[in-house]
Amino acid sequence: MHTALPHETILWIGFNIFVIIMLAIDLGIFNREAHKITIRESLIWTGVWIALALLFNLGIWLYSGDTDLALQFLSGYLIEKSLSMDNLFVFLVIFTYFGVTDRYQHKVLFWGILGALIFRAVFIFAGVALINKFHWIIYVLGVFLLYTGGRMALQTDVEVQPEKNPVLKLARKIFPITTEFHGAEFFIRDQGKRWATPLFVVLLVIETTDVMFAVDSIPAILAISRDPFIVYSSNVFAILGLRALFFALAGIMRLFEYLHYGLAAILVFVGLKMLVSEWIHLPVWIALIIIAVILTTTILASILFPKNGRQAGEPATEGGSSGQSEYLESASYEEE
Repeated sequence: MHTALPHETILWIGFNIFVIIMLAIDLGIFNREAHKITIRESLIWTGVWIALALLFNLGIWLYSGDTDLALQFLSGYLIEKSLSMDNLFVFLVIFTYFGVTDRYQHKVLFWGILGALIFRAVFIFAGVALINKFHWIIYVLGVFLLYTGGRMALQTDVEVQPEKNPVLKLARKIFPITTEFHGAEFFIRDQGKRWATPLFVVLLVIETTDVMFAVDSIPAILAISRDPFIVYSSNVFAILGLRALFFALAGIMRLFEYLHYGLAAILVFVGLKMLVSEWIHLPVWIALIIIAVILTTTILASILFPKNGRQAGEPATEGGSSGQSEYLESASYEEE
């Protein structure tokens, strides 16, 4: 059982207003014009989001007076942030595959992350409701996390296969798709028809990919906390900071060769925590330390003991533009 936050409805409303304001500032003021995000700008925004998350964490502790609740937020934030690192590898592969230029990547990530917030809220409420109503679901989620961790540990290459994406198949039946980019536009009107651009295709791939990530990460955080507000807010802060982190780490992400082993170990750990929770109660602060040690160890191992040959996270195929060309040629519609 978790300690409920006082006046939780007010917290939900206030927090979502804060998120909307920050997104409006991001897109409407600092990124009104499409441009390449510099490492300096990316690092500044990364620092801002981390600082905001830590201040919010402090606010939870001061407001609730519950140290355990504050640690739940910090643990959830750290889990989601670390799993997001793996997402960055895949996002980089997707952008490379479709040949998306640097100046348009921010817009795709912005709208992709906005959609991710909505889907994750649905997953969180559904997950908490199922666990509260059917306690045995926690064992199903625990086994699922063990499976996911094992699969991640054995995974060597990241491949993008848009032709197998069911959402894109549906989109192709609804919209004709152009074979060329049209600036930062997701849709254009030509010859009296509304066409989707390749940038919209990339957005759909990013969005559906994040949904799959959420299926892994939400159960992992539910192993730490059952409070919907704690789980959601820790997710939101990690996701909102993900976009800035992408541009800061895009050039060095492939150096973290052993990171996916660490992430796999974290998923296995929280899966085991779920399975034994009925008999063994592991304090949140111990779980937090274990997660931090696993992350630190794998990152240091990646830096100190690099592998030879292709770097981890490197696309399985060379030349993203050729993959984009082949897919878009098959996706294009001829005028009837």
